Amino acid sequence: MTNEDNMMAWLTLDQMSGLSGELLIKLLQDTGGHLPLLLQWDAKQLRRCGLHEEQIRQLKNPNQRWIADSLDWLSKDAQHFLLPLSDKRYPNQLRQLSRPPLLLFGKGQADILDCPQLAIVGSRSPSSSGQQSAFELAGQLSLAGLIVTSGLALGIDGWAHKGALKVNGKTIAVLGSGLANVYPRRHLALANQISECGGCLLSEFAPGQSALPEHFPRRNRIISGLSLGTLVVEAALRSGSLITARYALEQGRDVFAVPGNIYNPLTEGCHYLIKQGAKLVTAVEDILEEYQNLALEVQNQGHPSSEKSSGNGLAKDPLLVSVEFEVTSIDVIAQRSGMPVTQVLAQLLEYELRGLVAAVPGGYVKLRGK
Repeated sequence: MTNEDNMMAWLTLDQMSGLSGELLIKLLQDTGGHLPLLLQWDAKQLRRCGLHEEQIRQLKNPNQRWIADSLDWLSKDAQHFLLPLSDKRYPNQLRQLSRPPLLLFGKGQADILDCPQLAIVGSRSPSSSGQQSAFELAGQLSLAGLIVTSGLALGIDGWAHKGALKVNGKTIAVLGSGLANVYPRRHLALANQISECGGCLLSEFAPGQSALPEHFPRRNRIISGLSLGTLVVEAALRSGSLITARYALEQGRDVFAVPGNIYNPLTEGCHYLIKQGAKLVTAVEDILEEYQNLALEVQNQGHPSSEKSSGNGLAKDPLLVSVEFEVTSIDVIAQRSGMPVTQVLAQLLEYELRGLVAAVPGGYVKLRGK
């Protein structure tokens, strides 16, 4: 039996409703691990395997167009892969779940799926400090040897992927759509960069499937399932990020949360998680100390040190000291620094170009680590 026969059998089985883990194990045992045999057996033999009439009908009359499109997508690019649950490359972390996805469609490097991962999730409309936290923590985790896993969404997810890529780290993006229909479209270039730079795009949905609301809880379960722990950076009390954190707890994984302004509704979810026992994170060491037993492949590359030394030289600069990590208005900066507004604006523009501050609605914020 060819590999294509095997893939066709798994794609057919993936369309079957009510397929429990116990039933799948029995089917694998009854076929000796050769699932294509199922497609050749008659209804009587299939009933003996434990299939009911509707499952037999689905097995005998699968959506052939869906199968053909999936196999066509698989053959179009050497980076495309399809991992059934029986594949030795299927990630072990995910295999441990009570009901792991039957199939994983992927683009990029399948071998990194079994590397130690840390998920970073959060708001789609984060504050500038939230963006900076996700970006810098992702880069530091990458340099420490962890793969950063997230959901490619706008906001915190995107900043986490970018932070890992910035230090030449590898990152995994789990999609709520098919890989031939990347969502959100604004992150198509980012998705391509992830797969081209040694990372991986992953989905349990067929390549051409659109993003649907019911897909995202399933995507979140994979994100947490792949990872040793989940870090939440800015999240409202009712958000997909807290769903991911709940999945992580159910799966026996660690949960971390970055605290923030007590008046910011986007930090309410993080503060709730901390009250419930999530580990408070203010620096990457708070995460890494939980995984000291892992033999992580530490990367040598990192951000150039020139900005840091420049920042250290400015530590007592009255203008820079006048800018907070939260939004600080121009008037307040001018008052604190004792400088005229025109001079403040000119100097802040220079600092912004050097990556020391960022212009945001209502004023400026100091970038963390500066």
